[in-house]
Amino acid sequence: MDFLLDTHVFLWWDSSARELGREAVSVIADAENRVFVSAASVWEIAIKQKARRLSFAGSPAEAIARNGFLPLAILPIHAERAAALPPLHQDPFDRMLVAQAQAAALTLITADKRVSAYAVPRLWAR
Repeated sequence: MDFLLDTHVFLWWDSSARELGREAVSVIADAENRVFVSAASVWEIAIKQKARRLSFAGSPAEAIARNGFLPLAILPIHAERAAALPPLHQDPFDRMLVAQAQAAALTLITADKRVSAYAVPRLWAR
């Protein structure tokens, strides 16, 4: 199966935080699955690093590769889809992840309950 990590899930995985539930850990660790991290997450992390709202050592892009994840580019179709989503979630990064998951038939792994307002396959991270 193909999965997309929400930004916080990527951060938890990379830091070995104990926030993730057993099912999420099992899915992410399963070599049979393809696990993606969006350029939107890299952008979000970089913005929060610069604003000193997030402590993340190193490069998010390098962390994606180090963890064996696949990068997911933001395509024009993703941007159009994100803009067309109803404003049920105010975070533009999360709306982009929803749009990407919908467009690419990915299951979004998240702990953000606000995402459940959208028609997107999801796996709860906790």
